[in-house]
Amino acid sequence: MRLQAFLARAGAAPSRRKAEALIEAGRVTVNGGTASLGSSVSGDETVLLDGQRVLLPDEHAYLALNKPAAYLTTLKDEPDKDRPTVADLMPDIPGLVPAGRLDAGTTGLLILTNDGPLAHRITHPSAEIEKEYRLTLKNPAPQEALSALAAGPILEDGKMSPPTLSRVYKTTDHTTLHLTIHEGRNRIIRRACVAVGLNLLSLCRVRVGSVELGDLERGRYRPLTAAELGALR
Repeated sequence: MRLQAFLARAGAAPSRRKAEALIEAGRVTVNGGTASLGSSVSGDETVLLDGQRVLLPDEHAYLALNKPAAYLTTLKDEPDKDRPTVADLMPDIPGLVPAGRLDAGTTGLLILTNDGPLAHRITHPSAEIEKEYRLTLKNPAPQEALSALAAGPILEDGKMSPPTLSRVYKTTDHTTLHLTIHEGRNRIIRRACVAVGLNLLSLCRVRVGSVELGDLERGRYRPLTAAELGALR
């Protein structure tokens, strides 16, 4: 695996991008030699960060979190800022990383694990793992706009694959619906709503593959069940 992925999985860095910065700064050695960006390791090497041994976790953890609004999907904020992150809500487990992202304003289900291959599978489009969201829209929400959303609008980074819309319910003030997608481009649902003229008030992820948010309290986490884990794999 790439050295930066090794460092992130081992908990030596909160993300691969931050691990790359450590490597570029010359703070990482592999078998006594200063590591370079792009290096790969098998796990048997002696990897040191600032002279301290870095090891992969002995056991894997698989956790589901109900992310509150305003929390960043990262394990550590930028040095000059002090915003809340999902790490503030999770146990101290080496290598624990989010499998995918929710922007700060989006709430709901986030899976965290120190199993790198599974995290990659959950996030990679080729696995076609469904992500289901509950949207609350400000009325009016014209049927033409909902149909345009279901068709997959064209965004600045390409056409959105047509999502599945379900459970559409309208009240005097709001329209709620569920939207299911496979892809995970940055803020894709928010951008799609803007593209078709829908006013999105709130966005909550309620399912990832076989894992449902259910009645998990906001800000709390739970371990995945054996059945959920088996289905994700």
